Amino acid sequence: MCKAEFLTVAKPSESLYTVKKSKFISNVVPIKDNEEAEDYIKKIRKKYWDATHNVYAYVLGLNDDIQKFSDDGEPSGTAGKPVLEVIKSNNVKNVLIVVTRYFGGILLGAGGLVRAYSESASRGLKNSSIIKKIRCNAYKITTDYNMLGKVQWELNQRNIIISDISYTENVQMNIYVPIIYNIDLEQLISNITSGSALIEWVGNYYATQ
Repeated sequence: MCKAEFLTVAKPSESLYTVKKSKFISNVVPIKDNEEAEDYIKKIRKKYWDATHNVYAYVLGLNDDIQKFSDDGEPSGTAGKPVLEVIKSNNVKNVLIVVTRYFGGILLGAGGLVRAYSESASRGLKNSSIIKKIRCNAYKITTDYNMLGKVQWELNQRNIIISDISYTENVQMNIYVPIIYNIDLEQLISNITSGSALIEWVGNYYATQ
């Protein structure tokens, strides 16, 4: 059964955190599958080819179906696992975090490494902005310009998500109705426009509210 909603990140980000002269660069990115995750890890390793470590962790699936991490040479349990725990504790899905470390010459110890990688990952998530995705029924509505304002007002009153609007001979808009809403959209639009609007169901999607 598909979840009605989940948390993820809005955008990729890069963050710098320095502790005892070691630099920790956190790259956070939303991902769709294993292939995309592994390709991005390779990209980061190539970009920071001279780094001491490129640690990563990612979670895929709305039930955390795939969880993967790597310490990349750091002592076991001090790097990749803490980054993974940051992802899980924030309950975000379909997210990859790569933390690149440039060693500053001062040993941090096991506890210091755990704290540093956790803090770097947390800052990265914050900079990527955690957002909520809601499972919706998607529709395309075509109406004339005279009805546009009324349709928009009625949809906004019900917190229905209005996406792209294109203005041609008529007005076309893509809208998303959260599945948890008990709304008969076709009947609603028909009532608003006296049956003049065209309503097409497109499918089920996760949209940002």
